[in-house]
Amino acid sequence: MKQLLKQVIIDQQEINNDKWVTRKIPQLLIDCNEVLVISGIRRCGKSVLLHQIRNKQNEKDYYFNFDDDRLSKFTVDNFQQLYEVFIELFGEQKTFYFDEIQNIEGWELFVRRLYDKKCKVFVTGSNAKMLSKELGTHLTGRYCTYELYPFSFSEYLNFFEVKYKPNDFYSTAGVAKLTKYFNQYLFDGGFPQYLKNKNEIYLKSLYESILYKDVMVRNNINNEKEILELVYFLASNVAKLSSYSSLTRLIGLKHSATIKNYIEHIENTFLIFQISKYDYSLKKQIANPKKTYFIDNAIAHKLGFNISENYGRFLENLVFIELKRRSCEVFYHTDKTECDFLIRNKNKISQAIQICYSFNNETRSREIKGLTNALKVYSLNMGLIITADKEEEIETDNKKISVVPAWKWLLM
Repeated sequence: MKQLLKQVIIDQQEINNDKWVTRKIPQLLIDCNEVLVISGIRRCGKSVLLHQIRNKQNEKDYYFNFDDDRLSKFTVDNFQQLYEVFIELFGEQKTFYFDEIQNIEGWELFVRRLYDKKCKVFVTGSNAKMLSKELGTHLTGRYCTYELYPFSFSEYLNFFEVKYKPNDFYSTAGVAKLTKYFNQYLFDGGFPQYLKNKNEIYLKSLYESILYKDVMVRNNINNEKEILELVYFLASNVAKLSSYSSLTRLIGLKHSATIKNYIEHIENTFLIFQISKYDYSLKKQIANPKKTYFIDNAIAHKLGFNISENYGRFLENLVFIELKRRSCEVFYHTDKTECDFLIRNKNKISQAIQICYSFNNETRSREIKGLTNALKVYSLNMGLIITADKEEEIETDNKKISVVPAWKWLLM
């Protein structure tokens, strides 16, 4: 095993940093004394971020990526050998970087030992439940987390080397340029590798890795057909309401608990997110239908059944992921009217947001009414409507509503 570990370590030193986009992470997290856990969906750029942190630290360290087919027989018992090999190759260091460490059951015990030895440890992982369960068991109070997503719009522009400055928000040429790239981003999404050549085979491979390795194999699920049909339906109905009972009937299952478990397993991979209707009763929140969003528009667009491009749904999905990127706690509102997003801050609704791709005579009245109603219900004075290209300020019923183009909001 030691010889194999040496080979893997040396091979992994040769990192291709071609066209890296600088990912943002608070310096406070990098400097914290606790174990830093970077989580997120497969291939969203966690490894690149880890190497960017390494480069900034300017100190000798150890790096190891467990997502390597040569490590199929690596177990928790081999961590001591790995530690010894590190020392043999590079001398004794105090900083460790571990990629996809969740692949090894019991990893948290080794990380806890390093932490107790006053070592600095950075880890990445792509399964929310496994990370939280293992961290909570042996590293309670000893770790901080950062959730990484595919490229934001500003990172997308950076990837394609598109420069912009504040004046571009107002000049004709600047607005045209940013609108053009936003329209591409709406369906391109932000998976770094996919953006290099937009090869749909890559997206299919990524999707299959997530479903087969991270959902079915990891959770001992044998019924491939049920999982595939469920994800296909959700991708075809991005941002729409669905209940566990309706999905149970659709897939042809006997118990809604099975669908609930399937969705939980898929959520744990960061492929999808579900939000609840806001209610002061937690019981009602749980019982009401959910809205489902996908981690990235490209993967949802290619997976689902779309006769025509539903720009409104994909804009809503894109805004939701940006809200998650900004660490917002998100709900939806509905009674007589609907409001797409409510943001809760410190147990209080602090913002209401409506999404409307085409803000025109046909949609204007409905969207304003839905947002205004939510503002009244939650005692808010200001609301936001995010559109494809419209911008204005509206005052109605003593409420102020800002209408903002999506590209501008994404860059704010």
